[in-house]
Amino acid sequence: MLRDEVAKAFKVIQEGGIILYPTDTIWGIDCDATNTEAVKKIYRLKQRDEAKSMIILLDTDNKLQSYVSEVPEIAYDLIQYAENPLTLVMPGAKNISPALINIDGSIGIRVTSNPFCEQLIQRMRKPLVSTSANISGKPSPQYFSQIEPEIIDSVDYVVDIDQHSMEIKNPSTIMRLDPSGRFEFIRR
Repeated sequence: MLRDEVAKAFKVIQEGGIILYPTDTIWGIDCDATNTEAVKKIYRLKQRDEAKSMIILLDTDNKLQSYVSEVPEIAYDLIQYAENPLTLVMPGAKNISPALINIDGSIGIRVTSNPFCEQLIQRMRKPLVSTSANISGKPSPQYFSQIEPEIIDSVDYVVDIDQHSMEIKNPSTIMRLDPSGRFEFIRR
């Protein structure tokens, strides 16, 4: 089941498509983080201002250096000891679609613990874009059943995992982290 869903999602993403999928936080919309056309599809679907960047997901923290110029040592400790999913916003974004990079050159990165996401990222050998499965400005859905039909109908594939789960998952904690190791909370 999991392997089949990863294979189906991989094929869609490889062809420049966008998917709706469960994450370690809430349901998300996702594509290849290096494919600018696919990233722009997500912005259009969400009716989101392109100045509001989205995050990327990695399967392991040892890939951070591939997407951020300077990763302070504390980043690894913060990820390892975080009690909840943690998104780190760091300057010096690289090797991803320019459409994802914030005006200040930063990118938000979360190392996922979701088996589907981990396996898909491993298969792609690239990061995934991740953004909540809602139109910008509307509440983020906590369950699959709360996702607007407009979103479901507009993606290229809906992952058939955890659609009936009623487990409440919260958005990640977000911290801004600079190369010196100084950090601040953006969302707790």
